[in-house]
Amino acid sequence: MNYNLLLDNLTNPALLFFVLGILAVYLKSDLEIPPNSSKFISLYLLFAIGFKGGQELSHETFTSEIAWSMLFGVAISIVIPLYTFFILKKRLNIYNAGAIAAAYGSVSAVTFVTAVTYLESQQLGVHGYMVAIMALMESPAIIVGLLLISLFDTEEATDIKKRDVIKHSFTNGSVLLILGSLIIGFVANAKQAEGIKPFTNDLFKGFLAIFLLDMGISSGKKLKAFFSFGLFPFFFAFFIPLLNGTFFAWASMLVTDDITNRFMFAILAASASYIAVPAAMKISVPKANPGLFLPMALAVTFPVNITIGMPLYFLIAQST
Repeated sequence: MNYNLLLDNLTNPALLFFVLGILAVYLKSDLEIPPNSSKFISLYLLFAIGFKGGQELSHETFTSEIAWSMLFGVAISIVIPLYTFFILKKRLNIYNAGAIAAAYGSVSAVTFVTAVTYLESQQLGVHGYMVAIMALMESPAIIVGLLLISLFDTEEATDIKKRDVIKHSFTNGSVLLILGSLIIGFVANAKQAEGIKPFTNDLFKGFLAIFLLDMGISSGKKLKAFFSFGLFPFFFAFFIPLLNGTFFAWASMLVTDDITNRFMFAILAASASYIAVPAAMKISVPKANPGLFLPMALAVTFPVNITIGMPLYFLIAQST
């Protein structure tokens, strides 16, 4: 492994702000990001990455590689919840197993955004269609998780509103904003896009750092309750993302030779949703405990991916 890349990632200001957020909780500081501001920053990040992706996509020629890449992304979001559910079911109830499997099959837009920044530090860019693939991967994992819960649920009293949650998985705010921004960026010409470039490009890293500070504060508040579930969830949240990222960084060579695409496929496979999936599970599976799957995705998997994971996946994408 290139230890210089690892060191660069560990000293990345965005990551250090995440650590600062956790530290603030343990020091019992009153530091916090107002909820409305946090929501605005989340929307901004999704908008910026979607719009920039649309601009990149407008310069792409649709090829068989892009088509196969889209199918590969959807396949990842179906396969991961299928196998992780059966691992989780051995130690957890089916509601938590299904919710966690859906979270790990789905994707984290913020991890994707952080990975884009990581590639930029290597003087590399992301193809616009990878943004579309990320958006496509949100919904299948949620649907698979719900189907698995339905199949293995022995309590007749449990009522999963499948139609509502399937609709929500496609109209979820983060999915809608990413896809909408992607389309707007695609149809806007270069001159029109130039007018908002200072907003979508120049401010991006600063907003990302503030958002990660907020994520650190949120993670710090949930860590104590999370460890009450024992060590199994921690080890799962630590090792499964690395396994998924490593495997799909290698397997992605079946559909693309591009290093940045392979790296992003690894990131998408390794990340876990802590926005779309919790929202969907709140509607459909109230018996699933958000105090378990939220800290797994946010407090363990996210920092593992942006410290150990990214240099590892990048190395695999380069060397295979």
